[in-house]
Amino acid sequence: MAEGDNRSTNLLAAETANLEEQLQGWGEVMLMADKVLRWERAWFPPAIMGVVSLVFLTIYYLDPSVLSGVSCFVMFLCLADYLVPILAPRIFGSNKWTTEQQQRFHEICSNLVKTRRRAVGWWKRLFTLKEEKPKMYFMTMIISLAAVAWVGQQVHNLLLTYLIVTFLLLLPGLNQHGIISKYIGMAKREINKLLKQKEKKNE
Repeated sequence: MAEGDNRSTNLLAAETANLEEQLQGWGEVMLMADKVLRWERAWFPPAIMGVVSLVFLTIYYLDPSVLSGVSCFVMFLCLADYLVPILAPRIFGSNKWTTEQQQRFHEICSNLVKTRRRAVGWWKRLFTLKEEKPKMYFMTMIISLAAVAWVGQQVHNLLLTYLIVTFLLLLPGLNQHGIISKYIGMAKREINKLLKQKEKKNE
């Protein structure tokens, strides 16, 4: 058991180090994005919503085709991948890189690796469910996809994408400030109250 844990820890450290090396040119940008997403200042949440709203209003106004939208998005990624490592050190100053910043960059890369591992784990569990319980897998997939299709039919695609992107960008800050855990706790208390009331009525 201990050998398995050590192996997993060593593998995680190796993957994190590899990711750090790949994203070294993005270090300053990632640290700045991390501060914004964790709401280190009070005006960061409305700024996030404002920028996202502006982007989606532009898309709504231009109304590009799917092919044009995908092409422009990939082109933007390619430009960012080329320009950011060149411009970031000049803008932020690589000589100001401190031990604290390096530690935070390491934590960000470690969290990204863990998130990727969770996604792969869920994907593997899905295929395990398909092999072990094909009927449950079939019913779960059909119901889930039907629900998603119904939501997509009821809500405009661009609006739905806007809501999802905004929520995902606000999620780190919501977690950091304990807002999600607060409301989950409130929901659990309300559910427990309802269950207790139902038990009393049954008695």
